[in-house]
Amino acid sequence: MSGVGASAGDSSMRPGVAILGSTGSIGTTALRVLARQRDRFRVVALTAHANAALLAEQEAAWSPAFVGLVTGTGGRDAWARGTDALVEAATRDDVDVVINAVVGAAGLDATLASLEAGKRVALANKESLVVAGELVAEAAARGGGEIVPVDSEHSAILQCLGDHAPSDVRRLVITASGGPFRTWDAARLAGATVADALNHPTWSMGKKITVDSATLANKALEVIEAHFLFGVPYDRIEVVVHPQSIVHSMVEFIDGSVVAQLGVPSMELPVLYALTHPERVVDSGVPRFDPVQASPLTFEPVRHDAFPALGFGIAAGRAGGAAPAVFNAANETAVALFLEGRMTFGQIATRIGEALDALGGMVGGDRIALLAADAAARTFVRERA
Repeated sequence: MSGVGASAGDSSMRPGVAILGSTGSIGTTALRVLARQRDRFRVVALTAHANAALLAEQEAAWSPAFVGLVTGTGGRDAWARGTDALVEAATRDDVDVVINAVVGAAGLDATLASLEAGKRVALANKESLVVAGELVAEAAARGGGEIVPVDSEHSAILQCLGDHAPSDVRRLVITASGGPFRTWDAARLAGATVADALNHPTWSMGKKITVDSATLANKALEVIEAHFLFGVPYDRIEVVVHPQSIVHSMVEFIDGSVVAQLGVPSMELPVLYALTHPERVVDSGVPRFDPVQASPLTFEPVRHDAFPALGFGIAAGRAGGAAPAVFNAANETAVALFLEGRMTFGQIATRIGEALDALGGMVGGDRIALLAADAAARTFVRERA
């Protein structure tokens, strides 16, 4: 389907959008973008994890046909409740585009159901591909759905690739800000607090992904996601630290040409492009890029010794099977425990490595097996808190 779907002002043909995770960072960003694109899209479904108060405000502002709350109390009696609300919202007949902004592996079933129903999935839930990349590809093939990435790094790669095949690519270069601990030594990192980890220098994001940025686990997730999205082998995907977060990713082609996508560190542009791809539309709200103000642009190698979670994740991706699901679940659980004050920052990567050593060889051939590996990894890490 075309991302735009209808000419401006054609209210009867505007594509319907479902936002899963509408009260989170990506969800609220998407609603800001859609507020400027009301003549092209209509919001027909909203779901939130637990923030009933904000969800009620969004319902009042958008009047969607469907509203769902996964956990917690509050809201209206007419709202759908529980995890089934995600799949119900995503598979409605009046939904054309599903923005999956759910955090963590909880977004997997909605991704699979959306693709099998033939929807465009604007995917911010990278964990769907990390946990079950092959199953996601099979669901898209069966149902005719498509994935357009929302992560700024993968949106950049998509824009750089154009119509080129994976065989034209020498390597993908994914940039990392380096997070708040880019220059910290090992001794200082061991004492990093939650407040330190949440003090990201360039991006405003939810707590979980901000901690992932601090450990560089998020780059491991993005490498695995890039492998499945673009069909490029792991040995041709690299990570480089770029503190300014202006160059979102680069593609080096086999002739030596390098194409990069640049922009201010705002998620509004990748959200907009995921809605309209391959078309581009005018949006006055997306921040303008000033190359002089953005200068200088610098790049550094990753300090793998200080940020071992990145290497653990890439190794899990290469191993395949249930290993990526174990990596993701161990990371999610360790980050939650860190945010609760029950684990140190340094223990996040340690517990991930231990979980992979113990459970990375589990079978991962289908959804049931992958969910079993996910559950085992979560239990393993919680027992060591």
